[in-house]
Amino acid sequence: MTVIVLRKHTHWVVFYFCLLAGVLIFEHPLYAQAPTLREALAEVLPSDTTAHDRFFNQLAAAEKFDDTTRNLLILWRNEELMLYTDAAGKAIPVSIDTPDANGKSHLFSVATGQALNDAAGAPVLAEASALTPIDSDATLRKKIQRAMDLADISSANPDTRKLAARKLGTSQRKENLSLLEARLLKESDKSVRKSLAEACALIRLTDFSSPKTQIAAANELAELDCLGATEALRALAANDQMDISVRKAAAKAQKSIRDYKDLVNFFGTIFRGTSLGSILLVAALGLAVTFGLMGIINMAHGEMITVGAYAAYVVENIFRNGLALSPLGIPISIPGMHAGEGLFQWYFAVAIPVSFCAAALAGLIIERLVICHLYQRALESLLATWGISLVLQQLFRVVFGANNVQVNSPSWLMGNFTVSDVTLGYNRLFVIAFAVLIVVGTWLLLSKTRLGLLIRSVTQDRDMAACMGVPTRRVNMLTFAFGSGLAGLAGAFLSQIGNVGPGLGQNFIVDNFMTVVVGGVGSIVGTVISALSIGISDQVLQQILESPVLGKIMVLIAIILFLQWKPSGLFPTRSRSLDS
Repeated sequence: MTVIVLRKHTHWVVFYFCLLAGVLIFEHPLYAQAPTLREALAEVLPSDTTAHDRFFNQLAAAEKFDDTTRNLLILWRNEELMLYTDAAGKAIPVSIDTPDANGKSHLFSVATGQALNDAAGAPVLAEASALTPIDSDATLRKKIQRAMDLADISSANPDTRKLAARKLGTSQRKENLSLLEARLLKESDKSVRKSLAEACALIRLTDFSSPKTQIAAANELAELDCLGATEALRALAANDQMDISVRKAAAKAQKSIRDYKDLVNFFGTIFRGTSLGSILLVAALGLAVTFGLMGIINMAHGEMITVGAYAAYVVENIFRNGLALSPLGIPISIPGMHAGEGLFQWYFAVAIPVSFCAAALAGLIIERLVICHLYQRALESLLATWGISLVLQQLFRVVFGANNVQVNSPSWLMGNFTVSDVTLGYNRLFVIAFAVLIVVGTWLLLSKTRLGLLIRSVTQDRDMAACMGVPTRRVNMLTFAFGSGLAGLAGAFLSQIGNVGPGLGQNFIVDNFMTVVVGGVGSIVGTVISALSIGISDQVLQQILESPVLGKIMVLIAIILFLQWKPSGLFPTRSRSLDS
């Protein structure tokens, strides 16, 4: 009968047996929960060098390495950790905060991170002189730094892992190789795997006992296009005591990487030239329309760029800490707005239309007061607008000061990313993308709207358009304001790339006119091609000639020769107003 009952409840018997066995096993000290890194650190701080080395090995092999542990190691390295002896005579590693008025500080346990309390539960306060400092010598500080670098290759942040791998590889210390190889087997991120492989190859490059290993490492570095290996390969190739095959492999790998570096620099230069050409395009686009329509040589067009840049500066300051430009010196600001707050990060979205409107308004005032009296009088318009540019520059100095001012970029325009080692900045990408939108918008305005139809009619034949009832003076006014507004947008973009000063526009006025003339007066397509060509050529020639001045001179000579061949530009616009 007993056997039958046991068979009937066999599954329950097995369950309770397994449960009892599990409790007994996991209560064994061997299976006790491992101490955290900070608990292990607190245990070894008062110990000797052997215990320190054991902790560093544990730290290097750790799968997780948080910022708290890093901060404690930095405090240890800087000799800012102390030993506090409690009432029972136990030495407790602690960190301290800023002393109060009495010179006493709160104590925080290294093991738990919690504030120490006495038997009554009150926080423990002590003077730094009453504590025993935990000293660190040069050797210990090097060990701490190396342990932190090794632990960083297990960080949750891929960028941190990548930087740590590059740093360890550059050190070329053989003792790091095994840990890097172990991490390489676990790594899933492609870019981090490449950095780890480069680090391993750089370390193997120093294995002087095995020429085959060195040759394989040199070949691997060449295949990985490791830009950081150039110096190590150069030193190896120049070492007369090395095996000739190793020297040849190093020289070959160095040449391969140098060729790859030249290719990276070329595409980086093309990208920078495209961003510069985009700014030039936005600034010259309005000049192309106004110059083609009215025949006015506007030497104050550069100051419209400066107006847009300063408008972005004003908006940025209003969103940040306020701007004391009012007559009474009272800061103009948005209550509760600071540079670190989320809404500040979108100030540039407000600055873009403000820059356009400010420059357009300035252009409208200039056209109504001066330009409207100088149509068909090119020389007088040139002199008048040149005088206006001087007046505006002095006005900028009076209002904003003679020194350059800096416009802080929002976080979403800062930083960059890489594509095949070519660095692409977010601010330059934004400029390129926005320039495309502006070109498309201008084309739609001129080809799909009534205002565009009126502008084209006045451009083709001003007198005939006037006879057909087209308000030519109003069209001139709106076109001039639109062109000035585009220059203001270019100034807003320039504020995100460099500093803003009273003479900012003068740096671009000559380039703007060259862009318009080379592309063909009044031609949008010609302006686009001309702006990008001039911007890219300028950057490429500066890279080749290794001199910004010589690069600009060569671009200017090329433009002069081109205009000798095609005086009307790439896409000349045929119209009676221009021919007259």
